[in-house]
Amino acid sequence: MTTEEQAARVGVFDSGVGGLSVLQALLTLLPEEKFDFVADERYLPYGDKPQHEIIERVLSLSNWLRKQGCKAMVVACNTATAAGASQARAMHANWPIVGIEPAVKPASLMTQTGVVGILATTNTVASERFKTLVERFDPLAQVIAQPCPGLVQLIETTPMPHAEIEVLLKPVVDDLLQKRADVIVLGCTHYPFVADIISRLAGPGVSVIETGMPVARQLKARLESTNSLNTQLNAESDLDRVRFYTTGDSVDFKRKLLALLGPVWAQANVEELMV
Repeated sequence: MTTEEQAARVGVFDSGVGGLSVLQALLTLLPEEKFDFVADERYLPYGDKPQHEIIERVLSLSNWLRKQGCKAMVVACNTATAAGASQARAMHANWPIVGIEPAVKPASLMTQTGVVGILATTNTVASERFKTLVERFDPLAQVIAQPCPGLVQLIETTPMPHAEIEVLLKPVVDDLLQKRADVIVLGCTHYPFVADIISRLAGPGVSVIETGMPVARQLKARLESTNSLNTQLNAESDLDRVRFYTTGDSVDFKRKLLALLGPVWAQANVEELMV
């Protein structure tokens, strides 16, 4: 692969701002890479949508990112991965596509009680991909999946309503604790932004794990295997390494971006996308 091809951008998309938690890990682990980040906010949330609608969005956005010249794509959404990653890979053969799924394996290896809790969207919990994942590690631990309807919408609200989020999460976390879960997996990329609330509700004896860095490591491995990892020193700031797009309102997305990732992104440009 040529140096120019190695310097091509990586496409990242999510239904909203949840994928920003994955983007943070990508920026940290892959300092030479540049990214196009798409928030599909016109169709937010994916978690309660019919499967065929999510598949359609995955294919539409993957087509758009590939036409932009992206050398790889990260599906930074558990629901989208479960519903449409296989179809996207079938459509885009020989194009690296990295999906995301709950970190059941590391959680199964960490638990001392033999019980792992997973917080996820309704669609992720109901998907065949998720059921297969759980069954694969069932000998290591009992996996209890808890859908959290409404949580994504609350996280997408600016300012984030922490008290309301805590009210929603408390009975869910309490149920996992009553069932002796000592590891809680965040099975949606939005949820790391409320990991502090979940950790506080769960208490010091419970580990809370997310999947941003494992996804970044997987992308790095895929780029290395296809000789498409950018090895040219990049002196640009994180701000200059990311182009942001939203299918929703750009002002609203920018407000959320600053609320979640901080004022360092104050000069970020957000372009509205019709896809």
